[in-house]
Amino acid sequence: MSAAPARINHQPALLLSATPWRESSLLAELFSRDYGRVCVVARSARKRQSELRGVLVPFVPVSVSWYGNQEIKTLHRAEWLGGWPQPQGRALFSALYANELVLKLTAREDPHPPLYDALAEVLRHIAGDNTAAALRRFEWQLLRELGFAPDIGRDEHRQPIDADARYWLRPEHTPVRLEASGPPPADGICVHGRTLLALAQHGGHDTRTAQEALQLTRMLLDFRLPGGIHSRRILQQLNAYARAV
Repeated sequence: MSAAPARINHQPALLLSATPWRESSLLAELFSRDYGRVCVVARSARKRQSELRGVLVPFVPVSVSWYGNQEIKTLHRAEWLGGWPQPQGRALFSALYANELVLKLTAREDPHPPLYDALAEVLRHIAGDNTAAALRRFEWQLLRELGFAPDIGRDEHRQPIDADARYWLRPEHTPVRLEASGPPPADGICVHGRTLLALAQHGGHDTRTAQEALQLTRMLLDFRLPGGIHSRRILQQLNAYARAV
């Protein structure tokens, strides 16, 4: 006698992506708080009369229930939890970017509750005035939670980071302190200690540290995603077009 399908009820989740499946259903990737990334079939979700049609939307939290013991589960119920409006305009691309990072870097059914909370937090703030700072915090939390971030609390000699010193960083290596007068190596990037301290402490950034934090997180993410990040390319193209007109 076969075992009964596993059933999960009322799990907080965020919709990462959804594609049409068969005549009227959706194949959806959800990022749940306690079960990680889960693929579900939402049967008849594309029918006009479906209760899921206005509930299963991206960038806002939902409560979902599913069952099944295969890789693709069956969505049983979804309820809108609300909490903030969906992003609009350019903020929409920032939200797509955050979702794409989680979709590409996490494994299915690998729980990361702190990362779920970080994704919910950045989506909450992404339409605000400080979108860039919120994205940098989220990128670093994602890299750290998944084990992709270097230890930026100490240098290669296990000495505390000096806010006024310069450090050379590259993927999968600890920061290397640079001589004040010497040029940085050709590969990797050079950042100031105050940038590393701000990232480690989730602090704010001035103009220079914000730019250095962007360069650092971009280098680390590009190392993990050599194929590129689609939503980032679209946003860069939009920015280039805006500057040209």
